[in-house]
Amino acid sequence: MVNTLSLYKPLLQGLMKLAGVTPRAVEIEPGTVIRFWVPSETTTTNKPAVVFLHGFGLDGILTWQFQVLALAKKYAVYVPDLLFFGDSITDKTERSPAFQAECMAKGLRKLRVEKCTLVGLSYGGIVGFKMAEMFPNLVDSMVITCSVMALTESITCAGLQRIGFSSWADYLIPETVEGVKKLLDVAFYKLPWIPDFVYRHILEALYFDHKKERHELLEALIVKDKDFTVPSFTQRIYLLWGVDDIIFDKEEVRNLKELLEGKATVHCIERAGHLVELERPFAYNRQLKQILASLYEDGKEN
Repeated sequence: MVNTLSLYKPLLQGLMKLAGVTPRAVEIEPGTVIRFWVPSETTTTNKPAVVFLHGFGLDGILTWQFQVLALAKKYAVYVPDLLFFGDSITDKTERSPAFQAECMAKGLRKLRVEKCTLVGLSYGGIVGFKMAEMFPNLVDSMVITCSVMALTESITCAGLQRIGFSSWADYLIPETVEGVKKLLDVAFYKLPWIPDFVYRHILEALYFDHKKERHELLEALIVKDKDFTVPSFTQRIYLLWGVDDIIFDKEEVRNLKELLEGKATVHCIERAGHLVELERPFAYNRQLKQILASLYEDGKEN
């Protein structure tokens, strides 16, 4: 049987091109290439730039497909694949969120993005926080979804206990069809029925490549509690959450807001889990549009 995801992706890519974005490989340095979806317009526009950073499960365009369709007309939308996802690759041995952040920032600079709003989901939110810390002149504001500032040991222990796994790798790098089912069941508030062959196709299409490197990414992600310090952020930050996320739950979003010391506002979507942007895309897009409008309309952008 032909892999259904392999059939869907060319259709999705065609739809993205109709929406106004096109794929582009950006060489960061020899041996490191980031694949971005970028605005297809060849002339410079005054559209505000919005950069979407995906989580650990899917690549960029699969994660953010509904948001691209909703926003590409009004905003200059950029959707990269993080390293070792999709078509982004490096021969360097560095695996930290800081290295991901540096590569994303260099890629955006090469694409002539001078200032942007970052929208980061889960792992992408962690990379987004690091980008905001390291490149404050590039990152003007952030929308963080179901993520944390850093994946500390205490956050790891609490999160793994909630989802019933012994390690992030056991959950995020499934080896079997049952592993894919469990991954999605945890990530959704209410997972729709999906036939087993589709789970198998997801496993084959998304989780067979770069296993070693993804294990290394997860190992580099965890921070000892005593080594974690809260950076001073200058950006406006919005926390857009699925109320029923059990990976980073209500307590985690409250803790994150406290760490940000009044710099963040919380926006919640009911009946939605960790993958809120896929599970309830219309509700997510409505709130995201409101946030972006508050930043960019009526001359309010910095």
